[in-house]
Amino acid sequence: MKSLLVFAAGLVSFGLLLDGVHPSPRSRPPTVPAPTGLLLVANQFDHTAIVVNPAAGKAIGKIGVDINGHEVAVSPDQRLGYVPIYGNSGVGKPGTDGSTIHVVDLRTFRTIRIIDLGRPVRPHCAKFGPDGLLYVTAELSKAVYVVDVASGKVGGEIPTGTDESHMLVISPDGKRAYTANVGPGSVSVLDLKKRALVTIIPVAKTVQRISISPDGRWIFTHDQNEPRIAVIDTTSNKVARWIELPATVYSSKPTPDGKLLLANAPSGKLFVIDLSTEKVLGTYPIPEAIGEIAVDAAGNYGYISAPQKGTIEIFDIHENKLQAPVALTPGVDGLEWLPSL
Repeated sequence: MKSLLVFAAGLVSFGLLLDGVHPSPRSRPPTVPAPTGLLLVANQFDHTAIVVNPAAGKAIGKIGVDINGHEVAVSPDQRLGYVPIYGNSGVGKPGTDGSTIHVVDLRTFRTIRIIDLGRPVRPHCAKFGPDGLLYVTAELSKAVYVVDVASGKVGGEIPTGTDESHMLVISPDGKRAYTANVGPGSVSVLDLKKRALVTIIPVAKTVQRISISPDGRWIFTHDQNEPRIAVIDTTSNKVARWIELPATVYSSKPTPDGKLLLANAPSGKLFVIDLSTEKVLGTYPIPEAIGEIAVDAAGNYGYISAPQKGTIEIFDIHENKLQAPVALTPGVDGLEWLPSL
């Protein structure tokens, strides 16, 4: 009987390998609850910010914003959302140039204030630092703006030294920020205390999006011409190595424990990467995805926006499987996890 059980277990493992789905490198908790939080999602085509309940599979509130908000940020107290208004074009393409940030109330589902940045700069990605200030990429100024949300004023700007500084991450200690510079194919390193450019790291011909490990040691950005992810060492500010993939990817997001990296491919794949080996553990079919990825605070679920399809794909990290998506409308893009309202 014992030998039969061992043989059966081996068949299961072999079957998983054939399917391209490997067992998770960590043990599954005794029980993984259904999602209990919410998502704030920007929809470019509808010109809205949407509050989504992924457990219920539906939107629970919509707020109209100007044309077009691509990304969102949530205030530290979870009461307000911030939607930079980029304009009606894509990065590096001709079109209108946004100059404002909409502030939306996440309980009453309405815009309560508009922050004027003073001039057209195509504000795109916004992140709160541990200091409570809002840092916003200002592409046309080749800078990151520092916004005091209490006064609604720009309190300074940090030069990125190059064009198309599109996406932004901030180190956990709040000392550094890193921008993905799309056309130049580089990453700018910024000193948030001195509000100065530290260096520009050459990466590839073109890059898209950026993420950071929970301990702040590694930066991940995505080569758009080769199927690989650059792993940047934040101690040396150099590309340390590459994660080779079956297809190019657009966005990535580490799990809170730093063990896994989720990455979405425009060709319609979700890759789950083991960061201890930097190998792909599993590949899962999703719609063409040039949106963003969020992970809940407990690290139980990943959420991937698929703008072309108009869905939020849900990945159960512990069960290694996709759940039924949240069906919205085409244009869903930037998203951020909300523990509660």
